[in-house]
Amino acid sequence: MVAVMANFLNYDVYDLELTTVKNNVELRRLLIETSNKSIIVIEDIDCSLDLTGQREEKKKKKKKDDKNEEGDPISAMSKNEERKESEVTLSGLLNFIDGIWSACGGERIIVFTTNHVEKLDPALIRRGRMDKHIEMSYCRFEAFKVLAKNYLDIDSHPLFGEIGNLFEETDMTPADVAENLMLKSDDDDVDDEVETCLKNLIEALKTAKEEASKKAEEDARLKAEKEQKEKEEAEKEQSVKEDVTQDAISAKEVKDNGVIH
Repeated sequence: MVAVMANFLNYDVYDLELTTVKNNVELRRLLIETSNKSIIVIEDIDCSLDLTGQREEKKKKKKKDDKNEEGDPISAMSKNEERKESEVTLSGLLNFIDGIWSACGGERIIVFTTNHVEKLDPALIRRGRMDKHIEMSYCRFEAFKVLAKNYLDIDSHPLFGEIGNLFEETDMTPADVAENLMLKSDDDDVDDEVETCLKNLIEALKTAKEEASKKAEEDARLKAEKEQKEKEEAEKEQSVKEDVTQDAISAKEVKDNGVIH
Protein backbone atom coordinates (compact mmCIF):
# COMPACT_ATOMS: atom_id res chain seq x y z
CA MET A 1 0.00 0.00 0.00
CA VAL A 2 2.84 2.38 0.86
CA ALA A 3 4.53 1.68 -2.48
CA VAL A 4 1.29 2.42 -4.33
CA MET A 5 0.87 5.71 -2.45
CA ALA A 6 4.48 6.69 -3.16
CA ASN A 7 4.21 5.87 -6.86
CA PHE A 8 0.89 7.65 -7.24
CA LEU A 9 2.02 10.82 -5.43
CA ASN A 10 5.65 10.63 -6.60
CA TYR A 11 6.81 10.82 -2.96
CA ASP A 12 10.01 9.52 -1.38
CA VAL A 13 9.72 6.76 1.26
CA TYR A 14 11.59 6.72 4.57
CA ASP A 15 11.53 3.61 6.77
CA LEU A 16 12.04 4.75 10.37
CA GLU A 17 13.12 2.14 12.93
CA LEU A 18 12.41 3.74 16.31
CA THR A 19 14.38 1.18 18.32
CA THR A 20 17.59 2.44 16.72
CA VAL A 21 16.85 6.08 17.57
CA LYS A 22 18.69 7.01 20.78
CA ASN A 23 16.55 9.91 22.00
CA ASN A 24 14.08 12.65 21.07
CA VAL A 25 16.86 14.93 19.81
CA GLU A 26 17.98 12.35 17.28
CA LEU A 27 14.37 11.72 16.28
CA ARG A 28 13.91 15.44 15.64
CA ARG A 29 17.12 15.56 13.59
CA LEU A 30 15.97 12.66 11.44
CA LEU A 31 12.66 14.40 10.83
CA ILE A 32 14.33 17.62 9.72
CA GLU A 33 16.59 15.69 7.33
CA THR A 34 13.68 14.06 5.52
CA SER A 35 12.64 15.76 2.31
CA ASN A 36 9.31 17.36 1.56
CA LYS A 37 6.87 15.20 -0.38
CA SER A 38 7.80 12.07 1.51
CA ILE A 39 6.14 9.14 3.28
CA ILE A 40 7.61 8.21 6.67
CA VAL A 41 6.83 4.61 7.63
CA ILE A 42 7.05 3.22 11.18
CA GLU A 43 6.29 -0.48 11.05
CA ASP A 44 4.97 -2.47 14.02
CA ILE A 45 4.70 0.60 16.22
CA ASP A 46 3.41 -1.57 19.07
CA CYS A 47 6.77 -3.39 19.12
CA SER A 48 8.98 -0.33 18.56
CA LEU A 49 8.35 1.46 21.87
CA ASP A 50 6.39 0.95 25.07
CA LEU A 51 3.35 2.96 23.93
CA THR A 52 0.59 0.96 25.57
CA GLY A 53 -1.05 3.88 27.33
CA GLN A 54 -0.57 2.40 30.83
CA ARG A 55 0.98 5.58 32.16
CA GLU A 56 0.02 5.09 35.78
CA GLU A 57 1.48 1.61 35.76
CA LYS A 58 4.67 2.98 34.26
CA LYS A 59 4.96 5.48 37.13
CA LYS A 60 4.52 2.69 39.66
CA LYS A 61 7.05 0.56 37.83
CA LYS A 62 9.52 3.47 37.85
CA LYS A 63 9.20 3.84 41.62
CA LYS A 64 9.75 0.13 42.03
CA ASP A 65 12.76 0.20 39.72
CA ASP A 66 14.19 3.17 41.62
CA LYS A 67 14.01 1.12 44.81
CA ASN A 68 15.69 -1.77 43.05
CA GLU A 69 18.47 0.56 41.96
CA GLU A 70 19.23 1.27 45.61
CA GLY A 71 19.06 -2.32 46.87
CA ASP A 72 19.50 -4.59 43.86
CA PRO A 73 22.61 -4.02 41.68
CA ILE A 74 21.43 -6.54 39.09
CA SER A 75 18.09 -4.76 38.63
CA ALA A 76 19.85 -1.40 38.43
CA MET A 77 22.22 -2.75 35.77
CA SER A 78 19.31 -4.13 33.70
CA LYS A 79 17.54 -0.80 33.88
CA ASN A 80 20.64 1.12 32.80
CA GLU A 81 21.10 -1.23 29.84
CA GLU A 82 17.46 -0.70 28.89
CA ARG A 83 17.93 3.06 28.98
CA LYS A 84 20.88 2.82 26.63
CA GLU A 85 18.72 1.19 23.95
CA SER A 86 16.28 4.04 23.33
CA GLU A 87 15.10 7.09 25.24
CA VAL A 88 12.47 8.18 22.74
CA THR A 89 9.36 9.18 24.69
CA LEU A 90 5.69 9.30 23.77
CA SER A 91 5.83 13.09 24.02
CA GLY A 92 8.77 13.20 21.64
CA LEU A 93 6.96 10.96 19.19
CA LEU A 94 3.83 13.11 19.33
CA ASN A 95 5.91 16.20 18.59
CA PHE A 96 7.44 14.28 15.72
CA ILE A 97 3.95 13.63 14.33
CA ASP A 98 2.19 16.98 14.65
CA GLY A 99 4.07 19.22 17.10
CA ILE A 100 6.12 22.31 16.41
CA TRP A 101 9.02 20.38 14.88
CA SER A 102 6.73 18.76 12.34
CA ALA A 103 6.00 22.25 11.00
CA CYS A 104 9.60 22.61 9.79
CA GLY A 105 8.54 21.12 6.46
CA GLY A 106 5.42 20.18 4.63
CA GLU A 107 3.78 17.56 2.48
CA ARG A 108 4.74 14.58 4.63
CA ILE A 109 2.63 11.51 5.23
CA ILE A 110 3.29 9.36 8.31
CA VAL A 111 2.21 5.72 8.22
CA PHE A 112 2.08 3.48 11.29
CA THR A 113 1.49 -0.26 11.06
CA THR A 114 0.42 -2.42 13.99
CA ASN A 115 -1.17 -5.77 14.71
CA HIS A 116 -2.48 -4.61 18.09
CA VAL A 117 -4.02 -1.16 17.77
CA GLU A 118 -5.81 -1.65 21.11
CA LYS A 119 -2.44 -1.62 22.91
CA LEU A 120 -1.40 1.83 21.67
CA ASP A 121 -1.82 4.99 23.70
CA PRO A 122 -5.08 6.73 22.64
CA ALA A 123 -3.16 10.02 22.30
CA LEU A 124 -1.08 8.47 19.53
CA ILE A 125 -3.95 7.34 17.31
CA ARG A 126 -6.70 9.84 18.03
CA ARG A 127 -8.60 11.38 15.13
CA GLY A 128 -6.91 14.53 13.88
CA ARG A 129 -3.49 13.08 14.59
CA MET A 130 -3.87 9.82 12.71
CA ASP A 131 -6.46 10.94 10.15
CA LYS A 132 -7.02 7.57 8.52
CA HIS A 133 -7.35 4.22 10.26
CA ILE A 134 -7.21 1.49 7.61
CA GLU A 135 -7.76 -2.13 8.60
CA MET A 136 -5.97 -4.53 6.29
CA SER A 137 -8.31 -7.45 6.86
CA TYR A 138 -8.50 -10.90 5.29
CA CYS A 139 -9.47 -11.24 1.66
CA ARG A 140 -13.13 -11.78 0.85
CA PHE A 141 -14.88 -12.66 -2.41
CA GLU A 142 -15.35 -9.09 -3.63
CA ALA A 143 -11.66 -8.35 -3.08
CA PHE A 144 -10.78 -11.64 -4.77
CA LYS A 145 -12.68 -10.58 -7.92
CA VAL A 146 -10.60 -7.40 -8.07
CA LEU A 147 -7.41 -9.44 -7.74
CA ALA A 148 -8.63 -11.90 -10.38
CA LYS A 149 -9.24 -9.01 -12.75
CA ASN A 150 -5.81 -7.51 -12.08
CA TYR A 151 -3.80 -10.74 -12.27
CA LEU A 152 -5.81 -12.94 -14.63
CA ASP A 153 -7.85 -10.34 -16.54
CA ILE A 154 -11.12 -12.19 -15.91
CA ASP A 155 -14.45 -10.99 -14.52
CA SER A 156 -16.06 -14.41 -14.07
CA HIS A 157 -15.30 -18.12 -14.22
CA PRO A 158 -17.15 -21.37 -13.45
CA LEU A 159 -14.88 -21.88 -10.43
CA PHE A 160 -15.90 -18.55 -8.88
CA GLY A 161 -18.86 -20.17 -7.12
CA GLU A 162 -16.72 -22.67 -5.23
CA ILE A 163 -14.13 -20.00 -4.45
CA GLY A 164 -16.84 -17.70 -3.09
CA ASN A 165 -18.11 -20.42 -0.74
CA LEU A 166 -14.60 -21.10 0.53
CA PHE A 167 -13.97 -17.41 1.23
CA GLU A 168 -17.03 -17.39 3.50
CA GLU A 169 -15.44 -20.12 5.64
CA THR A 170 -11.72 -19.38 5.36
CA ASP A 171 -9.38 -16.53 6.29
CA MET A 172 -6.60 -15.78 3.80
CA THR A 173 -4.63 -12.59 3.30
CA PRO A 174 -4.78 -10.74 -0.04
CA ALA A 175 -1.04 -11.37 -0.47
CA ASP A 176 -1.53 -15.15 -0.24
CA VAL A 177 -4.45 -14.96 -2.68
CA ALA A 178 -2.39 -12.92 -5.13
CA GLU A 179 0.48 -15.41 -4.91
CA ASN A 180 -1.84 -18.15 -6.16
CA LEU A 181 -3.17 -15.96 -8.98
CA MET A 182 0.16 -15.16 -10.57
CA LEU A 183 0.54 -16.64 -14.05
CA LYS A 184 3.58 -18.90 -14.19
CA SER A 185 4.30 -18.46 -17.91
CA ASP A 186 3.41 -16.42 -20.99
CA ASP A 187 2.18 -19.37 -23.05
CA ASP A 188 -0.51 -18.95 -25.66
CA ASP A 189 -2.87 -21.27 -23.80
CA VAL A 190 -3.88 -18.64 -21.24
CA ASP A 191 -7.24 -20.25 -20.43
CA ASP A 192 -5.58 -23.40 -19.08
CA GLU A 193 -3.14 -21.29 -17.07
CA VAL A 194 -6.01 -19.26 -15.58
CA GLU A 195 -7.88 -22.40 -14.58
CA THR A 196 -4.71 -23.83 -13.03
CA CYS A 197 -4.26 -20.67 -10.95
CA LEU A 198 -7.86 -20.81 -9.72
CA LYS A 199 -7.56 -24.51 -8.86
CA ASN A 200 -4.35 -23.78 -6.96
CA LEU A 201 -6.21 -21.10 -5.01
CA ILE A 202 -9.02 -23.55 -4.21
CA GLU A 203 -6.51 -26.07 -2.87
CA ALA A 204 -4.78 -23.37 -0.82
CA LEU A 205 -8.14 -22.28 0.64
CA LYS A 206 -9.05 -25.85 1.52
CA THR A 207 -5.67 -26.35 3.18
CA ALA A 208 -6.06 -23.12 5.15
CA LYS A 209 -9.56 -24.21 6.20
CA GLU A 210 -8.28 -27.57 7.45
CA GLU A 211 -5.40 -25.95 9.33
CA ALA A 212 -7.75 -23.44 10.95
CA SER A 213 -10.09 -26.26 11.97
CA LYS A 214 -7.21 -28.26 13.48
CA LYS A 215 -5.97 -25.18 15.33
CA ALA A 216 -9.45 -24.51 16.71
CA GLU A 217 -9.70 -28.11 17.91
CA GLU A 218 -6.24 -27.93 19.48
CA ASP A 219 -7.08 -24.64 21.20
CA ALA A 220 -10.32 -26.15 22.51
CA ARG A 221 -8.43 -29.21 23.79
CA LEU A 222 -5.80 -27.10 25.54
CA LYS A 223 -8.51 -24.92 27.06
CA ALA A 224 -10.38 -27.98 28.34
CA GLU A 225 -7.17 -29.44 29.79
CA LYS A 226 -6.37 -26.14 31.48
CA GLU A 227 -9.86 -25.90 32.97
CA GLN A 228 -9.67 -29.52 34.16
CA LYS A 229 -6.28 -28.91 35.74
CA GLU A 230 -7.54 -25.77 37.48
CA LYS A 231 -10.57 -27.68 38.72
CA GLU A 232 -8.41 -30.50 40.10
CA GLU A 233 -6.09 -28.02 41.80
CA ALA A 234 -9.08 -26.22 43.32
CA GLU A 235 -10.51 -29.52 44.58
CA LYS A 236 -7.11 -30.51 46.00
CA GLU A 237 -6.77 -27.14 47.72
CA GLN A 238 -10.29 -27.49 49.15
CA SER A 239 -9.45 -31.00 50.37
CA VAL A 240 -6.33 -29.71 52.10
CA LYS A 241 -8.36 -26.96 53.77
CA GLU A 242 -10.90 -29.53 54.98
CA ASP A 243 -8.11 -31.74 56.37
CA VAL A 244 -6.59 -28.76 58.18
CA THR A 245 -9.99 -27.86 59.60
CA GLN A 246 -10.58 -31.43 60.75
CA ASP A 247 -7.14 -31.50 62.39
CA ALA A 248 -7.92 -28.26 64.16
CA ILE A 249 -11.22 -29.67 65.43
CA SER A 250 -9.49 -32.84 66.65
CA ALA A 251 -6.82 -30.81 68.41
CA LYS A 252 -9.50 -28.72 70.12
CA GLU A 253 -11.31 -31.86 71.29
CA VAL A 254 -8.07 -33.23 72.74
CA LYS A 255 -7.45 -29.98 74.54
CA ASP A 256 -11.00 -29.74 75.90
CA ASN A 257 -11.50 -33.39 76.84
CA GLY A 258 -7.99 -34.61 77.36
CA VAL A 259 -8.69 -37.68 75.25
CA ILE A 260 -8.19 -38.72 71.64
CA HIS A 261 -11.20 -40.22 69.86
